[in-house]
Amino acid sequence: MTHEIETLWMGKMQFNALVNGHTVTMDAPARVGGEDHGPIPKPLVLAALSGCTGMDVVAILRKANRQVSDFSLKVSGELSKQPPIEYTAVHLVYELKGDAADEQAALDAVTDSQEKYCGVSNMLKKIMPVTWEVVYNNVRIFTNKAEDLVSAQ
Repeated sequence: MTHEIETLWMGKMQFNALVNGHTVTMDAPARVGGEDHGPIPKPLVLAALSGCTGMDVVAILRKANRQVSDFSLKVSGELSKQPPIEYTAVHLVYELKGDAADEQAALDAVTDSQEKYCGVSNMLKKIMPVTWEVVYNNVRIFTNKAEDLVSAQ
């Protein structure tokens, strides 16, 4: 199986990528010659990561007959200081809300996504650290980010 996309230059700095029949517009801000009609390309890597792992978590919870009432992800990518500007580390924060009885299932779903299923995360881990934390009902119940572990001691 192969994924293919087609990307078309729309003028100035705008490119439209056709992804599975959906158009994704990428552009640059006006200060560098674009018109800001879409995001710059690099953060789309973070969006792909959040979508991949988020879908995993929902699917795993559904299969286990567990649910959450609210779920969001925040993903931050640390950028290099010298060209080529690239991500040097990525950190995810999973924020879930639900019944206390489903807390462990939520943590297990995140862990399974990060350690077994999320292909985007797996690819990124080959080139940089990918860390995450889980916040359940506004309480951080897990982190593997080194500086958070040190400050918690």
